[in-house]
Amino acid sequence: MLGNRIGVISCSGEECLGGTISRLAVRKMMEELKPGMVSTLCLPLFIAGDGGEREFAEKYPTIAVDGCSKCCAKRAIEKYSSAVAGSIDVAEIIGEAKALEKPLSTRYITDLHMEYVNQTAAKTCEIFDEILAKQ
Repeated sequence: MLGNRIGVISCSGEECLGGTISRLAVRKMMEELKPGMVSTLCLPLFIAGDGGEREFAEKYPTIAVDGCSKCCAKRAIEKYSSAVAGSIDVAEIIGEAKALEKPLSTRYITDLHMEYVNQTAAKTCEIFDEILAKQ
């Protein structure tokens, strides 16, 4: 299956709501929307120089799901591997001010937060499907 040769890197930022939304969206994509079709990459390992993470992103299309407009995942992929195959900025979906709100424990996720997760996951799946259609 070619799908597992598409990578996704989510924001690892713990200081804002956007990071939480991005991680939950990628997890939803992997577990519910595209189970067994996605390879997730670890942003901290990627930045630290893990050869396997970087090599994957060099060889296969990789999508960055960033929690805010700093776009750390996208910038890391482009710096250490190659151009991103697609990019999501949660702040563009929920607004910069909302994305930069204080982080939230998943115990306190509201229906509105889950809507943000669903929107982000859906947008990531759109990019995933476009990449898959080209392969």
